[in-house]
Amino acid sequence: MSNIKTSKAERTTITRDTFEIDGKVTGNLFEAIVVLSKRANQIQKDLKEELRGKLEEFATSQDNLEEVFENREQIEISKFYERLPKPHSVALQDLLEENVYYRRPEEDEEQNSIPQSASK
Repeated sequence: MSNIKTSKAERTTITRDTFEIDGKVTGNLFEAIVVLSKRANQIQKDLKEELRGKLEEFATSQDNLEEVFENREQIEISKFYERLPKPHSVALQDLLEENVYYRRPEEDEEQNSIPQSASK
């Protein structure tokens, strides 16, 4: 699993060769897109939890709108996370570097349904 903070993923949009994507892991472009989507969702979830944890340190127990103030550290943390590559870019980079593990549940079921004597 790659670290998004040190990832070499693109921070801007670039055009990709679809043959490069589908040939890396799955051999099928549509399966590759599903794998990318699920990986991007995992990365997004992890980032969101990490950011929420860091920003909770700055949370106040008061709900008074008049006492809103700027906190430089909070602003810097937010800017840092905004500059990171997007989760879909990191997921694509992981796929291209073959750092993504995936499996097909239907194949697992087929293997488990074969009797032990028949599989030898």
